[in-house]
Amino acid sequence: MQKEHEQFKYTTGVVGYPIAFVMLIWIIFWFEVRFNVNFNSFGIYPRTAEGLKGILFSPFIHGDIEHLYHNSIPLLVLSMALFYFYRPISWKILCYGILLSGLLTWAIGRRSYHIGASSIIYVLFSFIFFKGVFAKYFRLIALSLIVVFLYGSMIWYVFPIKNGISWEGHLSGLIVGFIFALFFNKSIAKAKKYVWEEENYNEEDDPFLKHFDENGNFIENIYESSDNDSISEIKINYKYKESNED
Repeated sequence: MQKEHEQFKYTTGVVGYPIAFVMLIWIIFWFEVRFNVNFNSFGIYPRTAEGLKGILFSPFIHGDIEHLYHNSIPLLVLSMALFYFYRPISWKILCYGILLSGLLTWAIGRRSYHIGASSIIYVLFSFIFFKGVFAKYFRLIALSLIVVFLYGSMIWYVFPIKNGISWEGHLSGLIVGFIFALFFNKSIAKAKKYVWEEENYNEEDDPFLKHFDENGNFIENIYESSDNDSISEIKINYKYKESNED
């Protein structure tokens, strides 16, 4: 029962939270369309006190259906990867990522409303990529390569190459993700080391190897219950004969 409960919590974290996040931004967009309201004024407006509120609200606001669609898929994929491979620090990356990338956008952005989940997407992209590179752990390196293969073209949008896109938000997210990869360096997953890979490993202390003699033959100790608690040792030699049959 406890194992099933842990599995449920694990599935909720890896799949449930990212789906809930994406659903929330779709519900907010639906609300804008359904009731003909516009939340753009809740975005980040750089270097104004009023624009600070956008640090919290801007990731949930999108300009149109195309903007929302292009952000939804990478947000879902990258956040699921975050919760699966970096579960202990996943909420820190998300929450601090929204705050710091938003604050940096507020500091360097143009005087316009900056909206959308792009900044947190770039935080996740940058963090997952650089974290895998720093880890030198094959699973995380493989994840970094997959992320680059899927979303590597996003790097171009940290430059002002297209009107109407908050390249400042993208650049802010990229910088914050890189800093997180350095700051959370101690939390990098390590490849599992077996006992015989440790530096202080001693073959003579290994209980498993004691079942073999110097010739590699398996030795099995059979304990027989008797009046004098005698122990008899049986040495079993295994020989393999190749079959001559076709």
